[in-house]
Amino acid sequence: MRQYTRSRFRLSSAAAAAGLVAAATALAANPAEAPFLAETQAAMDKMMAGMDITPSGDADRDFAAMMIPHHQGAIDMAQAELRHGKNEQLRRIAQEIIVEQQQEIAAMRLALGQPLPPSIAAPDQPSDLNMPKEP
Repeated sequence: MRQYTRSRFRLSSAAAAAGLVAAATALAANPAEAPFLAETQAAMDKMMAGMDITPSGDADRDFAAMMIPHHQGAIDMAQAELRHGKNEQLRRIAQEIIVEQQQEIAAMRLALGQPLPPSIAAPDQPSDLNMPKEP
């Protein structure tokens, strides 16, 4: 019963969030904001779906399984800010979010012994860009 109630709550919460963003998109004072709102809604939908896991019995794995899509959602929303935002302070924050969340995703994967995607350097390891050039 508890699992059913939690699933219903997730579904109703997700539906309410989707409805609010859809309404905000329709009522946006600036029609040019619609692409930003659509991108952030898609990011939130993907994040919520990814966080809806079947418990494995391992709290560490379940934590990472929920947090990785959560962090990826933050990355996706920050990328939308970089594509559409104009405020330089918020754009810098979005860039920081991307870097920090990618590092945390990598750290969680490493903690669980999962492979890193090829595009992510392991935390505390120099990337090719940061390594000194040989003379």
